[in-house]
Amino acid sequence: MIAESQLTTWSTLGPTTQFTDTYNRIRDNLLDKGAPYPLADTEVFLQGSYKNTSNVYGDSDVDIVLCHKGAFYKDLTRLSPADLAAYNAATGGSVTYGYDAFKRDATAYVSRLYNNVQVKKKVLYVPGGNSGRRDADILVAARFRRYHEFKSWTNQRFDEGICFFPNGGAMVENFPEQHSANCTSKHQNTNSRFKPIVRIFKNMRNTMIQKKLLAEGIAPSYFIEGMLYNVPNDKFVDTYQSAWINCFNHIVTADRDKLATANWMHWLVRDGSPTSWPVANFNTFTAALKKYWES
Repeated sequence: MIAESQLTTWSTLGPTTQFTDTYNRIRDNLLDKGAPYPLADTEVFLQGSYKNTSNVYGDSDVDIVLCHKGAFYKDLTRLSPADLAAYNAATGGSVTYGYDAFKRDATAYVSRLYNNVQVKKKVLYVPGGNSGRRDADILVAARFRRYHEFKSWTNQRFDEGICFFPNGGAMVENFPEQHSANCTSKHQNTNSRFKPIVRIFKNMRNTMIQKKLLAEGIAPSYFIEGMLYNVPNDKFVDTYQSAWINCFNHIVTADRDKLATANWMHWLVRDGSPTSWPVANFNTFTAALKKYWES
């Protein structure tokens, strides 16, 4: 069992000053009047550990979303036949400046702003500079709507998120605002215990990676937060040791197929889904946690 003092250290919020400065500087540049995309249809916001104040000392990258809001992609599969017909009848004209043009212009602009920008599968990686700026991942995204009802443009119901296309492939949808809001509510409903417990699990992951007990990429922070979001509120009580055991035991005895992501929009553990945790990785992580806790 890991000592309570170590768990207390791991529960502590990581540094935020340098991260805040990095975000503000990059955001100002992305929204500068010299940007090639229409600023009226552009927004910049945070997602990830810093946004959710679950960051630990091992976190490095600042996750920034550069989002085009002049048009939106949609999922209409949940609409009734009548609502789908109403939506199709109400659809407006074609989009003159869409995601592909936005991503092209954004990629070129960011590459001019910063040195050694790497165009990765999902993000633009901006390495930190000598001025103290942290590394940053910029996700170029578009607005997305998951429709539930549509009678008219003034009478509709949908969940709004973002979407992107890794390397020009299939669309990936995500709901960072819901994720952040749900994590905040969970934190409040557990007497401010949820985020410290998340940090403990994240620090355990980082330590296991350093000790070569777990491969990198097996347990992203997004999925760790989702995993713990499924734990009932009354498990986050007593000492950190007790809370850790409560949370871990609930996760490994729960029906894995019924676990959801923290945004409550996707299943947490599924194979073949870009928004879910592969079964093998989930099993590997939980097994490594058990072994390390007992070592």
